[in-house]
Amino acid sequence: MNIIDIELDGWSTIVFKFNWLTVVFTLVLVLGISFLMKQCFNYVSKKSVTIDEVNLGIGNSSVKFSYSKKDQEIAYKIWVELSTRKIGLRFDKENDVIKEVYDSWHKFFETARELLKDIPGNRIPYSGDLIELTEKVLNIGLRPHLTKWQAKYRRWYEEELKRDSGTPQDIQKKYPEYDALVEDLIETNEKMIEYKKLMKRIAFGSECNDEH
Repeated sequence: MNIIDIELDGWSTIVFKFNWLTVVFTLVLVLGISFLMKQCFNYVSKKSVTIDEVNLGIGNSSVKFSYSKKDQEIAYKIWVELSTRKIGLRFDKENDVIKEVYDSWHKFFETARELLKDIPGNRIPYSGDLIELTEKVLNIGLRPHLTKWQAKYRRWYEEELKRDSGTPQDIQKKYPEYDALVEDLIETNEKMIEYKKLMKRIAFGSECNDEH
């Protein structure tokens, strides 16, 4: 069965005849093979890393996380955000200002959500695991501390600033629940640092040095 036939109509005319059924079948076959090859490539090109959910504060087990080249691009952006904000650095009780730390956490929360929202729809099937992981870190690892402490601390701190001329570091230590707040803050901070390390491992390859 020919896809195309060429005939001469007289001495000066060439007639092309297409077998449209064969053309359509061939196109469908080519598209189907291309789709299968793409799926196989995505599967073969995926790498994996073991995640300790306890360190991230999102569970109680170790799970295998598979990621693709596209996931690495997203992980790199998240890693940069974590590495350039207080949320990705250990809390210094003597020098860090809690209000500034909360500002950093809140900003990262918004930025991470925007990064996830900016993922094109056609990439979601290949980045679903990373999206789910990041949502868990934000909602289970980070949000509980902010929900419990941020609003009431900010309210107290703003009022205290009006009547206390001390340094922000000295003023914050007068917060009635300072020790409990800082203990929870440091615990949450450590989870975010572990998440930063994980994003680096994914972005640069699971064998990279993730101590920083």
